Amino acid sequence: MEDFKRMAIFASVVEQGSMSGAARLLDMTPSAISQHIRQLEREAGITLLHRSTRQLSLTDAGQRFYTQCATMCEVANRARAELAAERQEPSGELRMSAPAGFTQHAAPALGAWLARHPALRLRLLMDDAPIDLIQARVDLALRFGALADSSWVARLLGRSATVLCAAPQWIAAQNQPVRHPADLTQAHWLDMSRSDKPALELHWQHDASGEQAHFQVLPQMVSNHRSAVQQFCEAGLGVALLSAHDVTASLRAGRLVRLLPDWDMGQLDIWAVTPQRDVQSAKVRQAMEVLRQYFAQLDGMQQTL
Repeated sequence: MEDFKRMAIFASVVEQGSMSGAARLLDMTPSAISQHIRQLEREAGITLLHRSTRQLSLTDAGQRFYTQCATMCEVANRARAELAAERQEPSGELRMSAPAGFTQHAAPALGAWLARHPALRLRLLMDDAPIDLIQARVDLALRFGALADSSWVARLLGRSATVLCAAPQWIAAQNQPVRHPADLTQAHWLDMSRSDKPALELHWQHDASGEQAHFQVLPQMVSNHRSAVQQFCEAGLGVALLSAHDVTASLRAGRLVRLLPDWDMGQLDIWAVTPQRDVQSAKVRQAMEVLRQYFAQLDGMQQTL
């Protein structure tokens, strides 16, 4: 690396026409510049510059060497320009991973942004199983819920309220209205879980009175896919705790009805996770902000800074 530095200094001396000019440009002393040039000549065993009190001139070997040094500096400048452009304008391929439940949100969240940046390509990897970001060469991962400890960098995009839902036909089939969590202890429950834990533990708190309710139920249906649980719920097969950002459209369309809206049933954190801590590229920075803004405008979301 020291040789590269000396080559860049040599190119600057030639272009500035003097060691003092190169020193001013590089914020070095003329004596330091001279030492670097002499070291280059000692290591090569060749004179590169003819020196006089008035001017410097290149030897034949120095002229050929300068041509290669100038090319090296030009390539380095282009490389720096590429990095600067990457920080300012999203381009290239963005490799992003997300749970399968993000499928319904992918186009609404990212479509307009992609359309504004034709130099940007998206490779979206949908998988509920956590993947190794480094091994999969993922730039940005969308994660929901509690995060496992890791060296990765996580940014909180928002919090989605957990809401209790049932289909209109399920509600119509009940002998009595649902007014309290205790009314649901014998209901058919649908649950999203990635573990083999049989029971679903429920902990709720009433918004106004502070009353708490705690009980366990044995779900009739469990899936590791949120979308599957929601589909079973919309089919009238039971009640489910779902995330507000997933059920907004179904609630508006009347496919689902929210039960016990005065009870706090918790929230689901939504994270953007990246594998590196250094300066993020424009495509990663902008993707995180686009996702944050998208989730913030959905019903039941708590906006974050």
